[in-house]
Amino acid sequence: MASAAPNQTVDFSALPGWAQDDHAAALAVFQKSCPRLSKLDGLSKAEHAKLCEDAKSTKNPQKFFERNFQPMITTTGKDALFTGYFEPAIPGSRSKTSRYVTPIYRKPPEVKRGQQYKTRREIQNGALEGRGLEIAWIEDPVDAFFLHVQGSGRIKLENGEIIRVGFAGRNGHKYRSVGMEMVRRNILPKSQASAGRIKAWVKKNPKKGMDILAHNRSYIFFQEIETLSENQGPNGAIQVSLTAGRSVAVDPAFNPLGLPVFIDKQGGDPFRRLMVAQDVGTAVKGPQRADIFYGSGRLAGKIAGRTKSGGKLYLLMPKSAVAAR
Repeated sequence: MASAAPNQTVDFSALPGWAQDDHAAALAVFQKSCPRLSKLDGLSKAEHAKLCEDAKSTKNPQKFFERNFQPMITTTGKDALFTGYFEPAIPGSRSKTSRYVTPIYRKPPEVKRGQQYKTRREIQNGALEGRGLEIAWIEDPVDAFFLHVQGSGRIKLENGEIIRVGFAGRNGHKYRSVGMEMVRRNILPKSQASAGRIKAWVKKNPKKGMDILAHNRSYIFFQEIETLSENQGPNGAIQVSLTAGRSVAVDPAFNPLGLPVFIDKQGGDPFRRLMVAQDVGTAVKGPQRADIFYGSGRLAGKIAGRTKSGGKLYLLMPKSAVAAR
């Protein structure tokens, strides 16, 4: 991808596929996010309120975005990278059984934001056992690991009940890529270091696999979410329910949460679509880096697992905020 000057403005006509998109679908997602839009220099409280009111009352979604926003692109000369994530649905139990032996932990009260706590290896080896911190138990530690990667999930009990769990905190250790470690150890070639292949290898090699998983010292704690209906997606970082195919995780240092972003995703499963920045991720760093939310369940997981594409990300910035720069 050609390098562009930081915060370069472009016309809507430069967004490939802009006119063909479903702007009404994007507007419905933005309407939920607008009240939680990150504070922006140049966007006053009155202008923010007016923007949200216009989003609710507009009769022409495409014209709403064109009237209120300025497309911009920020790069550092690096290629864009789009990956995918989803909400897993995993069988489990409220109590430990002979089948369900892997705990999903709530956050211990002594865990403090910004401070390092016990590592993944220590917790895998039982450092939190006996404290009553378990929300539920699942069968496979590999599924637990990828639940941590996704940050939310559904645990399906045998009586039909579903427990929704969401991010509650982390242990303060930096995220380290298990896929890249497997490449370094010559376990997998770089071209095959996908979530699906990692999962399959660890399941076939459980002892070595647990050691591989422990390479990522970061550990995620969960909370039970009782406010979401079954047909709603999980909550993102701004506590808004995510929408499959319209919600995206970004780096808020470059792309403020709550704003629309236009994704020109190339490669496998290409699409050009207006989405809304509603979430963040530990591995999502940089102006042209985004994680696309594909929904819940196995099919969404397959699509998310194979997503690793280039393209371009355009930020739609409120015009008053652009003028203030």
